[in-house]
Amino acid sequence: MDKKIRKILILGALAIFGIILLFSCFTTVKSGEVGLRMRFGKITDTSMSEGVNLKIPLVEKIAKINIKVQKSELNSEASTKDLQIVNTTVAVNYRISAESASTLYREVGDTYEETVLQPAIKESIKSAIAQYNAEEITVNRTAVSLSCLKAIQDKVQKYGIIIEDFNLTDFNFTEEYTKAIEAKQVAEQNLEKSKLEAEKKIVDAEATKKANDLLQKSLTKELIMKEFIDKWDGVMPKVTGSDNIFDISSLIQ
Repeated sequence: MDKKIRKILILGALAIFGIILLFSCFTTVKSGEVGLRMRFGKITDTSMSEGVNLKIPLVEKIAKINIKVQKSELNSEASTKDLQIVNTTVAVNYRISAESASTLYREVGDTYEETVLQPAIKESIKSAIAQYNAEEITVNRTAVSLSCLKAIQDKVQKYGIIIEDFNLTDFNFTEEYTKAIEAKQVAEQNLEKSKLEAEKKIVDAEATKKANDLLQKSLTKELIMKEFIDKWDGVMPKVTGSDNIFDISSLIQ
């Protein structure tokens, strides 16, 4: 009886082991992943596509690499050409090339974002921003972004990392520089206002001069006489002083 029970237990254990071994012959690679076949810890040259794949149990392990578009965000500090400190937020959308996944895993491992991508982003931002003055960065953000993007692509493409999208946001300068910019803007606004006021005065003065010139040309002797007669009350004005009497009768002859 004991022998039968022992036999049953052994057969049961072998059956369970066989079932486990059978299931371990299969592995599933999800959509958006690529499976890397590792034999005794070494990456082989063959990779697995999505779906159910066969593997050698106890000998092979499968490392799964995400090849979907991923997002990496970080804050970076850099110096401009005129030595102003600028802090910026960077957002990068990237993906791993399925064809290069095995090489990337072999050389870097699965920490490629921290080991390769983020250092490349920081270095590229520093080198790109160093080509511009602080004022140029604020007005040429697109050009700065394109310079950073190109620098990043040059650094990571050899690892099979593909940059899908790149954004530079929130350019922040030091408090001293920000105050200096604000003061400059106020001064420029005041200068522009002064120029407009001066131009207005010049225009008004020219208009007044033209009006006076026209008035002077229109004041003929006959017009002056007519204006005098229209306003005269009929009383002959006289001015006495010493021996002279001013009589305006000669003006109306």
